[in-house]
Amino acid sequence: MKKVIICILFQAVAMYLPAQAFAEQGAKVEQKERAVADLSQKSDAELKKILTPEQYRVAREDGTERPFSNQYWNNKKPGIYVDVVSGEPLFSSKDKYESGTGWPSFTQPIDKSNVVEKSDRSLFMTRTEVRSKRGDSHLGHVFTDGPKPTGMRYCINSASLRFIPAEELEEAGYGEYVSLFEE
Repeated sequence: MKKVIICILFQAVAMYLPAQAFAEQGAKVEQKERAVADLSQKSDAELKKILTPEQYRVAREDGTERPFSNQYWNNKKPGIYVDVVSGEPLFSSKDKYESGTGWPSFTQPIDKSNVVEKSDRSLFMTRTEVRSKRGDSHLGHVFTDGPKPTGMRYCINSASLRFIPAEELEEAGYGEYVSLFEE
């Protein structure tokens, strides 16, 4: 009986809250669910203060970090890689492989809808740039010289990523990916 009364009371209060205030309350709850904050609505000036200089240079200014000395090139732990700006899931360690390039390389994104591919004609050649959809972070490039089954090599800058270990996925708000690492 108490649950029914509380539920009815909550619904009544919710109807009288202004729509914007209710939406803001929902956004606050959603932010608490993911440990990696979505910074995609921040201005470049704000991001410059939040991100490390290397993260900002790579993700926002389309930079490239040095090979073999970046954070994740040799990471062998199970987990997922998310965008440093938006927190959107990008790659799984299940699809990571040693390409010999010195950057983290993956055969495919964890969710293709979270990445955008664009033509890049810089450095006197044509390549395919990979960016995060919501965060619009420069991630790296994709090439067609990868291993089977996809034949793709997503060569990604560590500075554009945050790694969420498999054992922390639930706690960090990425519980939908836990099943990828269950045996």
